[in-house]
Amino acid sequence: MAEGSITSIIRKVVFKAEPYLPQVPKPKKKISLQTKLLWCGVALLIYMVMGQTPLYGATAPEFDFLAFARVIFASQQGTLIELGIGPIVTAGLLMQLLRGSDILKFDFKKPEERGIFQTATKLVTYVVIVAESIVYAAAVYGGATEPFVLYVIIGQLMAASVIIMFMDELIQKGWGLGSGISLFIMAGVAQQILWSMFSPLPAGDGGMIGIIPYTIESAFAGDLGNVLFRSNQLPSIFGLFLTAGILLILVFTQGIKIEIPIVSTKYRGFAAVYPIKLMYVSNIPVILASALTANAVFVFQMIWSNFNPRNNNFFVNFIAQFDPTSPSTPIGGLIYYVTPPRGLDVAALDPMRAVGYVLFMIGIVIVFGRLWVELGGLSPKTAAQNLLDADVQIPGFRRSNAPVEALLNKYIPSVTIIGSAILGLLAGVSDVLGVFGSGIGILLMVDILINYYTQLVREQVEVVMPRLGAILGRK
Repeated sequence: MAEGSITSIIRKVVFKAEPYLPQVPKPKKKISLQTKLLWCGVALLIYMVMGQTPLYGATAPEFDFLAFARVIFASQQGTLIELGIGPIVTAGLLMQLLRGSDILKFDFKKPEERGIFQTATKLVTYVVIVAESIVYAAAVYGGATEPFVLYVIIGQLMAASVIIMFMDELIQKGWGLGSGISLFIMAGVAQQILWSMFSPLPAGDGGMIGIIPYTIESAFAGDLGNVLFRSNQLPSIFGLFLTAGILLILVFTQGIKIEIPIVSTKYRGFAAVYPIKLMYVSNIPVILASALTANAVFVFQMIWSNFNPRNNNFFVNFIAQFDPTSPSTPIGGLIYYVTPPRGLDVAALDPMRAVGYVLFMIGIVIVFGRLWVELGGLSPKTAAQNLLDADVQIPGFRRSNAPVEALLNKYIPSVTIIGSAILGLLAGVSDVLGVFGSGIGILLMVDILINYYTQLVREQVEVVMPRLGAILGRK
């Protein structure tokens, strides 16, 4: 089927379905920053309450199928946010990849085209919600649950995912700041970090989970020998300083950029710079790499539990082996080397696994980084066209696509590889050494916070030049 035909079919489907789709209306007037922050707080409060509300009828599963994706999906096992933002992220990435590869052709410079694409994404999100709710509930809770109760669990997962989708839409439509997805991820990671620092609950080593109360407790007991390093992946002083160090490195690298001077062809005397950041691809490649790993672990856990529960199948053993007493723990096969040995004590038992995981993360993030530049609309060709569409030009260059593209081609491929390698290295090392909130979580939180700051700057720029502000705000 021709690409244009697929796009036309989607337009027809959207045209027929849109009148029946519930929508969050856009605000009729500009919302103040205080009001936006208030709506963000309300949405976040609802999300956190849902994260503490258990699924009715659900039994505790033997192991967590989504353990490696909890941070990305901002989800909590056994609660209403069991799937978290997973369906929204999956549908959004799928539609962006289809558009970036030109399978779907939409002109985002036209508001009506952008609206059709957003509605189509919403329809796909509904489909993904239904599919993921049924598959996940059947795989995780189906074995030990009555059919009626299983249907109730599926209904809860669907309803909760739809509520999350509407909260995300509420924030994105202008009632809040940024997006619900970013807000929920950031809050989840921050919660993990605060929990690792201040939790007063008892831990397996006889002390408290939180490193701050544990250190105070150890100081009063006159025994600080175990504060620097702790076993069983418990928070430690080493992990605290490591987390702070990773945060500083990320903030520093986010500020490294190449600035290309630009001038307006529409507003005489207006000059600015077009920044090409070292972290040009942002954290999307890390998210894709982590999602791929999580899905691979999920699939091979299912294969292992059905065909190789005793690790005696040669072919399955080559791909994945899990501990029969703890099915979420890989002990052999390829899966063993692409999942992180979290904590120094675990990494010390098999240093080659730790090194292999870090190298794997660097390699796969570079691959996804190059792929995302091409499919996500970040290539030199697309960036050059965006500059021309914003009515700006680079001094000394003709106002045409070819020379601007040639200039951008000197920088974008290089920063894509270097930035992706740095992100993969930081994510891999952070996971192995055991930072608070996980390596991918720290990367996401810093990137989201910087994006929030960028949005405030963009709002100021858009007062003068709306189209240029929209471009600069994405970098």
